[in-house]
Amino acid sequence: MRRIYLDHSATTPLDREVLEEMKPYFSSKFGNASSLHSFGREASEAVERSREKVAAVLKCKPSEVFFTSGGTEADNWALKGIALAEGKNKHIITSSIEHPAVLHTAQYLEKNGYKVTYLPVDRYGFVNPSDVEDAIRKDTILISVMHANNEIGTIEPIEEIGRIAKERGVCFHTDGIQSFCKIPAEVDKLNVDLFSISAHKFYGPKGIGALYIREGTKIETLLHGGGHERGMRSGTENVPGIVGFGAASELGLKRMKKDSEKMIALRDRLIKETLKIEDSWLNGHPVKRLPNNAHFCFGLIEGESLILYLDERGIAASTGSACSSKSLEPSHVLLRIGLKHEEAHGSLRLTLGRENTKEEIDYVLEVLPEQIEKLRAISPFKTRKELSFFKPTEK
Repeated sequence: MRRIYLDHSATTPLDREVLEEMKPYFSSKFGNASSLHSFGREASEAVERSREKVAAVLKCKPSEVFFTSGGTEADNWALKGIALAEGKNKHIITSSIEHPAVLHTAQYLEKNGYKVTYLPVDRYGFVNPSDVEDAIRKDTILISVMHANNEIGTIEPIEEIGRIAKERGVCFHTDGIQSFCKIPAEVDKLNVDLFSISAHKFYGPKGIGALYIREGTKIETLLHGGGHERGMRSGTENVPGIVGFGAASELGLKRMKKDSEKMIALRDRLIKETLKIEDSWLNGHPVKRLPNNAHFCFGLIEGESLILYLDERGIAASTGSACSSKSLEPSHVLLRIGLKHEEAHGSLRLTLGRENTKEEIDYVLEVLPEQIEKLRAISPFKTRKELSFFKPTEK
């Protein structure tokens, strides 16, 4: 049976070129990057080369890139670090469709004396920059809006939101975990002060991420110890992971245009043909979306069952965020864009990668309608005439 992987927003395979660069740092080049001897210097130099490669994608100074254990730590550091630096009882603005790493951190801060505004989104998942501006108060210390949504793929108007934050003197963070190396992420153009990244989303290793911190930003450290990462993030450096992060960044920057063009062509074919299925619709903006993301809902079915049916036919997909896919609750993102609970449960996220082919997409388009028809034949909703379908009409 063929196996087709269409869950690249959950994770990506480690690129072979990246693995080859990492290998020596597991064995022969095993030094601690903080040691002063030649083994340590060898590791330290590798870390700094990787920092430069990440900075090249962001178009920032290497000294503004700080390595973390992944995207969740980077998001936590951004929110908690700014909050701790500014003092309690301050105000934070974020959106209602952020990744749980941001939303749950904001909720934690609320329990500890901070005020948080959760901005609404429209049916495409867009945050209105005017809503951001209206929400800013005298005590606002941070705005956090993701660059692109991890579930429905909508690319947010980050540049405009960042310009508002800059004009009002408010620190601006964006979770760029889904966008990094898929679309341009130049921090000065985006007007961001903090940018979160996770390597395993773009063919790098798991367990390594980074937080871009603009020079001069007032932020507290979360991890105390030996003063690694120039005193900002203690903990012995994950040198193999950092080397892999740098290699994936360099490869991603080099291939971004080519990969995006290929994925957009496959994505658009997938969307066009899938929407021929009765009572189906696309979630997220039809154009302003990540090049690899196609997110659908199908009336009268249950998404988890569809995932299992597709898996039996060799197709790996998801119903939404991999971080919460085991939850029985419907996606908070789909509810916030206006779907009812029963509609949100009928979702399917297909996210492409650089290795997917037209033949694979053709196979998916052959299998998908069959599986949906099977599920609808046994659907408990099939006699519920009151069930309405959410179908965006704006173009």
